[in-house]
Amino acid sequence: MVLVLVLTALVMSGILALVNHITEGPINAQKEKSLADGIKAVMGGGELSVTANDTIKADMDKDGKEETFIIHKAEAADGKQLGAAVESTTQGFGGDFKILVGLDAEGNILGYTILETTETPGLGAKADTWFQKDQKGDIIGKNPQQELKVKKDGGEVDAITASTITSRAFLKAVNQAYMAYKKGGTEDAKTGATQVNKQ
Repeated sequence: MVLVLVLTALVMSGILALVNHITEGPINAQKEKSLADGIKAVMGGGELSVTANDTIKADMDKDGKEETFIIHKAEAADGKQLGAAVESTTQGFGGDFKILVGLDAEGNILGYTILETTETPGLGAKADTWFQKDQKGDIIGKNPQQELKVKKDGGEVDAITASTITSRAFLKAVNQAYMAYKKGGTEDAKTGATQVNKQ
């Protein structure tokens, strides 16, 4: 009986490993496509090329904990620099909260999309639309040079109803994306290898 159980476990492990290997490629391809679509969306749409993907590590809160940001620099079909889409992650109410923020050359917010969230459906999960253009917490066109805060903290942004923690986490991710974008070429950030990725 023990031998049968061991053999069954080995066979099932082999099958799971095979399935994982088969699905790994399509899953990664889907992630890359979703990211490419997200970059295009947050940069305002239209034809663009991603000219560099820089990994930046910096301690934004000065608490000794390094955060990792990925800056996708973009240019238009005519070669004009559009700015960058920045991946930024913070801790939300339910766990990691990862966003992609589009910033123009001056640091103004062009758009954003949520890449990963574990926030409560119906409450914190509203962040995907709440801060979009013409919505209650609209941040599009704002420049985080002046730190974005919810009204409860003395800022000008309307927090998601009954989800102040999520709203703070979202705005922190946006503010940090802006700082990473601005610090990208300074000594305060550690820059990883740049990969050219024309799309």
